Amino acid sequence: MSLILKIIHFISLLVFLTNAAHPQGANDEVSNQSSEWPFYRGNTAGTGYSPLEQVTTANVSNLSISWTYSLRNNSAENSREPNSQATPIVVDGIMYVPTVDRVVALDPVTGQELWSHDVPVNAPSRRGVSYWPGQGGISPRIFYTSFDQLFAIDAETGELDLEFGDYGMVAMGIPYISVPFVYKNVIVVGANTPRGAIGGIGNARAFDALNGNKLWEFESVPSPENPGNETWEGDSWMGRLGANAWPFYFTVDEQKDQLYIPLASPIPFAYGGDRAGANLYANSIVAVDIHSGKYNWHFQTIHHDLWDHDPPAPPTLFDVNYNNNSIPVLGITTKSGYLYVLNRDTGEPIYGVNEVPVPQSRVPGEETFPTQPIPVKPAPMARVSYDPTDLVTAQDTSVEHAAACRELVNSLGNIYNAGPYTPWVYRPDDSSDDVTLLFPGLSGGPNWGGVAHNPNNGYVYVFAADIGTIGWMENAQPDSELPYVLSGPDLRAGSFSVRINGMNMPCQKPPWGRLTAVDTNTGDIAWQIPLGITESLGEDKQNTGRPGRAGALVTGSDLLFIAATDDNRFRALNATTGEIIWEDQMERRGNANPMTFLGADGNQYIVITATDTIISYALQ
Repeated sequence: MSLILKIIHFISLLVFLTNAAHPQGANDEVSNQSSEWPFYRGNTAGTGYSPLEQVTTANVSNLSISWTYSLRNNSAENSREPNSQATPIVVDGIMYVPTVDRVVALDPVTGQELWSHDVPVNAPSRRGVSYWPGQGGISPRIFYTSFDQLFAIDAETGELDLEFGDYGMVAMGIPYISVPFVYKNVIVVGANTPRGAIGGIGNARAFDALNGNKLWEFESVPSPENPGNETWEGDSWMGRLGANAWPFYFTVDEQKDQLYIPLASPIPFAYGGDRAGANLYANSIVAVDIHSGKYNWHFQTIHHDLWDHDPPAPPTLFDVNYNNNSIPVLGITTKSGYLYVLNRDTGEPIYGVNEVPVPQSRVPGEETFPTQPIPVKPAPMARVSYDPTDLVTAQDTSVEHAAACRELVNSLGNIYNAGPYTPWVYRPDDSSDDVTLLFPGLSGGPNWGGVAHNPNNGYVYVFAADIGTIGWMENAQPDSELPYVLSGPDLRAGSFSVRINGMNMPCQKPPWGRLTAVDTNTGDIAWQIPLGITESLGEDKQNTGRPGRAGALVTGSDLLFIAATDDNRFRALNATTGEIIWEDQMERRGNANPMTFLGADGNQYIVITATDTIISYALQ
């Protein structure tokens, strides 16, 4: 196996050097790294961008499937669904990706399996793996997480690297089921906060890539004597769950070695009567030194969150030309539907953010924050309000759908929505029929896919869902820790919808999912389109947009690829105009971020993970 990999490495290098001397539709300046995909989002800045331009707006219609690879284990002992959200990486001519119970290396040109590493306990993260190039005689490694453990395997053989940590494994202290971020000799991991766990578990932490030693841990809920502790009334900071770094990946400014940590909502999120104050660093983006974890600055996107509307993805890093000045910035989205563009050196907003008064809660004991930070520009990426005229009609979709939604609304009682950050209503007893209709709902507008950036036109691209949640606060059981609890029909499923012909159909007027391009040099929306179709509707009404959570890939040939929507389509768009110019119907949903690379055969490949299968496309 070692000899095979060495041959592949040699062929990959030889072909690259040939292409560099005689380019075949690719950019002359494409380096070996930029022709590959070494990080979850392509690079440490998280841009989701590749300069490759062999596949163009003129020839993308000639894309067809080159190979597929199943992520299943079809044995009788392990037949669980992969439900993969993985973006493979390609480094030195080898593709690495997790399956349902293994980590594998593939020939990225053919899809042939080169080695397989079994994960006998728990499962590898279904989101991806990371690569470390080695140092000082230590061979390159692949890092992956499995529940609360971080593993290192030899990138050439797939065997556990026993020199790392405790015979190839480090106990992280808390589960992290995403992609470890590797930068220089530092591995950064986050935390997925399970209920019932001990407090303090939301902290991001870092380990040494050489030996696995712990380097630092950032305190996401500050203890006394640390800045931010004063934003938690009394001892409400103590043992606080949540405020955890759960993103699929991280980003870093290589010029400053500055890491950006997105932090989630406090737990429990819907009632904060036991945690008066702004609650730093929950719902914040925090900049720290990646080598020490030392705090540099923060920006809080929601004060005292009651909606679980955290920043689900780390920021994307890029530069803007604003007021004739080149400014290093980052773009960060939240589930509340907003995109914040901040100076990445200072955390200051570029286009302005206003502290806007918001409606206040009437839940006993709750002290909601009087204002929330809302960007001046750009406009929201998702629906942030609702009134009765927004209810879907037969003219929008169908008679059956409109009738079912009217029936749902009539059954709900008194619907309350006062715009952005509408609080949950309080139902003291069964005599009350008040309900909050929250937009975006608990699943959020933009989600974990992240922001993609196009350096050729200065646009960033955000996919967002438009699904509402119906809920209310009610008295908790006598033995509960808190006096009030959030209740409602199918809170996480998107309860302001009906199910028709096996498909969830939201009850507000479309769009139900949209893709937005923002010109970052002005802060204005360049274009916004519904993305995804509802095939059960009449042909003239199908363009409703569909929900999704993943993000986009952008290439140097002005193409944008995305497969987030639940209509199982993989699409290519003109990245400047938003015109859909190619699509492929997949058997299952592409709930993952696409990637691209230049193969050893000189061809550009576009890859998407579709639930249980990796699909690779190339020009035919």
